Amino acid sequence: MLCKTIGAAFVLLLMTQVIFAQDNSGSAPFRPGLHLKDNQPSRTKEQKEYDNAIDSEYRSKLKEIPDPGKTDPWGNIRPTPPATAKNKQQ
Repeated sequence: MLCKTIGAAFVLLLMTQVIFAQDNSGSAPFRPGLHLKDNQPSRTKEQKEYDNAIDSEYRSKLKEIPDPGKTDPWGNIRPTPPATAKNKQQ
């Protein structure tokens, strides 16, 4: 009986710890939470211009890549049909 009581208390303790870990209310340091905005300042105008320049350069380099065209991945494995088979189909 004592063993069952201790086991039940232990299970309840574990369940409350899971609920406590998922709780996001409060700003105490011992309670982990989800912070969507850091305390870092936003990017400056120069940094944003640099980012835009990098992005535009990246997009222009992507346009320079030639189109590979239509490829047949099984082309090397698929045997060519014999000439007699072509004549029989016609």
